[in-house]
Amino acid sequence: MHARSAPRQIEVLLEEREWRRAAPDIAAQIRRAAGLTLGRAGRAAVPLTVLLTNDERLRALNRTHRGKGKPTNVLSFPTVPGSDYLGDIAIAFGVARQEAEAAGKPLAGHAVHLAVHGVLHLLGYDHANAREAEAMEALETEILAEIGIPDPYRRRGCAA
Repeated sequence: MHARSAPRQIEVLLEEREWRRAAPDIAAQIRRAAGLTLGRAGRAAVPLTVLLTNDERLRALNRTHRGKGKPTNVLSFPTVPGSDYLGDIAIAFGVARQEAEAAGKPLAGHAVHLAVHGVLHLLGYDHANAREAEAMEALETEILAEIGIPDPYRRRGCAA
């Protein structure tokens, strides 16, 4: 599962086929965004894996690791400090699609945002309080802007 060469430092596993149907180049987009996020942190050569899966898999992982019996959009699993492997991220297709549709965003852009968010968690960022959330969201917004994805935290105005 771990990458062997520099271009494959970021492994994207497509477990749920719907990801490819909904966003044919999603693996490449996520690889690029994760690489940019790692580069920003000075950790470009550290490998990680992103699993694009379904809601059932995220429900099981969420139950096992967080004691919550429902699916979530993204989970991050960092390795031990000092490891030469950063960790794993899992993203749920159904939850991500529902969130994207509710926000009027393309699924691919939302999935890329979730991947960036997950990589930041692997790097030690969190959003447990307002100060941490503000810092993490600002960094996410900057990284996403570099690849042409609008600020995911900007509140949409009322329809006129």
